[in-house]
Amino acid sequence: MTGTTNDKAAGTTKSGADSKSDSALVTDQGTTTIADVVVQKIAGLAAREVRGVHALGGGAARAFGALRDRIPGASASVGQGVSVEVGEKQAAVDLELVVEYGVAIAELARLVRRNVITAIEQMTALEVVEVNVNVNDVYIEGDDDEQQPARDRVQ
Repeated sequence: MTGTTNDKAAGTTKSGADSKSDSALVTDQGTTTIADVVVQKIAGLAAREVRGVHALGGGAARAFGALRDRIPGASASVGQGVSVEVGEKQAAVDLELVVEYGVAIAELARLVRRNVITAIEQMTALEVVEVNVNVNDVYIEGDDDEQQPARDRVQ
């Protein structure tokens, strides 16, 4: 029974939703494939558009991003904090967020999920089967300013 459910989720059956994505990505004239990095960038940009999202990525990814920002000519990765799985017709997204203090996290996750799904489906014609949101930190304004003097404590 589980195999049948997974087969349906993988898009091997012909339902109304599947025939829509079939006509968009697989036609008689050829096939369109979309790279994981494309979906990753779309998801990252769409998540950052939502008010209350301070940053994407875990602690190590954000630290590496801060280091990269100090290098002249280096650009920030819009895919930071985003991992995706992309199939022929479907995509799944995992996001790691840092939210601003005071934001209702459940509502923010709902808005991020909706924005990411809408952006990916409109731009790629892939069906987004899930968007998992992992909130791993809360940004408190002024927190970063207080930590820096601690480094200069001993000279």
